[in-house]
Amino acid sequence: MSRMTQALFPLDPQEYRGGRWETVSRFIPVEHPITVYVNGTEVATLMASPHEPLALGLGFVANEGWIQSMDEVEIARVCGAGDCVDLWLRHPVPGPVRRVFTSGCTGGQILDLPSAAELSPLPDGDSVPPQRLFTWMKELQQRSPLYQQGRGIHGAGLVKYGSLQLVAEDIGRHNALDRLRGMALLQGVDPRGGILLTTGRISAEMALKAARMGCPVVVSRTTATSLAVQLARKWNLTLVAYVRGNTFWVYTGAHRIQNQTSPSET
Repeated sequence: MSRMTQALFPLDPQEYRGGRWETVSRFIPVEHPITVYVNGTEVATLMASPHEPLALGLGFVANEGWIQSMDEVEIARVCGAGDCVDLWLRHPVPGPVRRVFTSGCTGGQILDLPSAAELSPLPDGDSVPPQRLFTWMKELQQRSPLYQQGRGIHGAGLVKYGSLQLVAEDIGRHNALDRLRGMALLQGVDPRGGILLTTGRISAEMALKAARMGCPVVVSRTTATSLAVQLARKWNLTLVAYVRGNTFWVYTGAHRIQNQTSPSET
């Protein structure tokens, strides 16, 4: 079954346009529960797009800070009808599982939101030319076939070495970022020092995932929340919002944007 067939559901709705009714053919996003088990214990059920569940499960566990590479994974498999990811690590799960419900658009949740002191500030790295942000965001949209066909889908991308290396899609913005991390693990791509692109809101948990991935720059087509901004200041993240047309806003870390100096962040 193809990725498109898994993630999109065909529908023939009645369309009203200009005073006339017509039956049209459309696709809508599929929403499906995917349960993640780690070392035999259920840790989360993600309401997500059903394609590539292994990448989603691995990325979720990595973005919780439980693994950094596939070397820590002894077994990684998809079971059931593709709605279960079974992971066995070479070490115990670090720390207790504590669920914190988030502002996710699909009722997202993360296991733990650490204090800012638990993560070290990221290094500055190279500066980013402003025009490249528009180019990469446009390319992300062009390489998002699920969104183009069904709408209602979030995209995430990883830029490294000046080019868009990986693209992931999901009905949830958190899931898209987790899926991206899982794809990086499976393909041996180190996300550290990369630039994250997202079509969704940068909330606290999105900033946390970026910090844990070691990506100092997060770029969105929409806004960031106040808590994300506070955490970004502590973790030395650059948050770029509303990248549309020829305009964007830099909420934090403007020193990483070429020919720009950081505004006061007091």
